[in-house]
Amino acid sequence: MQISQFTIPDDFIDLGVGQPESTLLPLELFQRASDHALQGPREILQYGINSGDDYFRSSLSGFLTKYYAQPVEPQSLFVTNGISQALAMICTLFTKPGDTIFVEEPTYFYALDIFRDYGLNMVSVPVDEAGLITEELESLLRKHKPVFIYTIPAFQNPSGATLTLSRREKLIELAEVFNVLIVADEVYQLLNYTTLPPKPLGCFETDKVLSLGSFAKILAPGLRLGWIQAAPVLLERIANYGAIVSGGGLNPFTSAIVRSSIELGLQETHLEFLKKTYKERSRALVQALREHSFTVSDVAGGYFVWLKLSQDTHKLQQKAQANKVDFKPGYLFSSQGELKNCLRLCFAFYPEDKLIEGVKRLALVIRG
Repeated sequence: MQISQFTIPDDFIDLGVGQPESTLLPLELFQRASDHALQGPREILQYGINSGDDYFRSSLSGFLTKYYAQPVEPQSLFVTNGISQALAMICTLFTKPGDTIFVEEPTYFYALDIFRDYGLNMVSVPVDEAGLITEELESLLRKHKPVFIYTIPAFQNPSGATLTLSRREKLIELAEVFNVLIVADEVYQLLNYTTLPPKPLGCFETDKVLSLGSFAKILAPGLRLGWIQAAPVLLERIANYGAIVSGGGLNPFTSAIVRSSIELGLQETHLEFLKKTYKERSRALVQALREHSFTVSDVAGGYFVWLKLSQDTHKLQQKAQANKVDFKPGYLFSSQGELKNCLRLCFAFYPEDKLIEGVKRLALVIRG
């Protein structure tokens, strides 16, 4: 019986899986947090308020204020069912079929699927080691009128790039000048291993940013709990969405448990554990790749390593699978079907010995 998104044979190493290893999911934490939450009022089992439970948003604002080193007010937060649901809700409320949006090249491939479902026209903006190239963005803004710009500013999926502070400031400036929204997928902001990223786009003083966060990467994906950080004028529009009004907000029970995990200090402890674990795993993956003569940058945060090869990785994938290893080919991350010589590897799902063995198998396929 399949109980998770992926079922992988024991002798197979899938370096394309972008989720935490099951051993990293903190059952004991949730036992403690659940016991704590269930000692509280019965209202955690009731319909909630549109924006999300006030007590939870207050706890979340304190947690984010500490880790962002920027003030985050409870009224700037809206509770969601995670990034995917937040993206779908934003598309429902802010776009119509045929509208143009800008996406990074490369970008998160499941987001591209969501945008296609809504019939949106996607224009790609290139990314380099310093993130979204704002000079290219400005040129494209003079040719197109997008409804929003979708960006992953910190430790980008899949490239690992982090948008510099100067480019963040320029991005905000362009959004103001051209009157366009920024949808900032900031799910990796808290997963830094060597250097702190610049302040989140959600912490800039503007009404042009919808910043998306999630507990999927810092606690557990199965919670389906996240948030939008934005100016009240934007959140008011979302809070009045019919499905939100009818349902009485999102995830009141789950948010009560996560609130307990924050207030008991369990979320902070677990986040530090994940950062230490992923730092060690990322170093093992990078070292293994270099030992097999691949050119790869050090990992500063997030989940991923992005490789550029001299061959079509989609065609390579079948050979890799025959050698009991897999990856995500680059074309998936392109709105235009490009990036065919690239691939994405993830270090979150496997311990170090499996990562090293996976690279060994992959190298045999690529070099063979």
